[in-house]
Amino acid sequence: MVPSLRLTTGLAVAALLLACSLGAQDMPWQTHKPAAAQGEPVQYVFPEQAQLIVGEPHEVDLHFRIREGLHINSHVPRDKGFIRTELIVVERPGVVVQAVIFPEGAEFSSKAFPGEKLSVYTGEVVLHARLKASRPGEQMLAAALRYQACDADACLPPKTAPVALDIVAR
Repeated sequence: MVPSLRLTTGLAVAALLLACSLGAQDMPWQTHKPAAAQGEPVQYVFPEQAQLIVGEPHEVDLHFRIREGLHINSHVPRDKGFIRTELIVVERPGVVVQAVIFPEGAEFSSKAFPGEKLSVYTGEVVLHARLKASRPGEQMLAAALRYQACDADACLPPKTAPVALDIVAR
């Protein structure tokens, strides 16, 4: 191969690699990413374990974090057409979820519904669950928070945030 042709081919390959790597990176002016590209909108934070006394009701606070810039409809949205937030529990012998108390939602106005106040959760949300163990031992309480996350302009498809709570009953 002729030296100048080899140099030209090498430069072309280097330019192609550089162009491909720049296309995969965000440029400084590309700071806004769609909500779906930024990770899970809602995550279960804690507790990981709860200690119960068999036969006695016990209050457990379940903490969830909503990603900054997003909100989710409250448990009782003002419009029946909106997807409400709910806790879905997988029933298993040994532990019963007697009740789940949701906090009151905060008022929110969005560009999508001007003039209409929505009832939403933002930031950290704490659900109060009343649990009762019917037998001693350790088992996993499986549940999921079903919600629909939105930003000021649009909503994402409904999702669930898994909850795994280790129950130790004595």
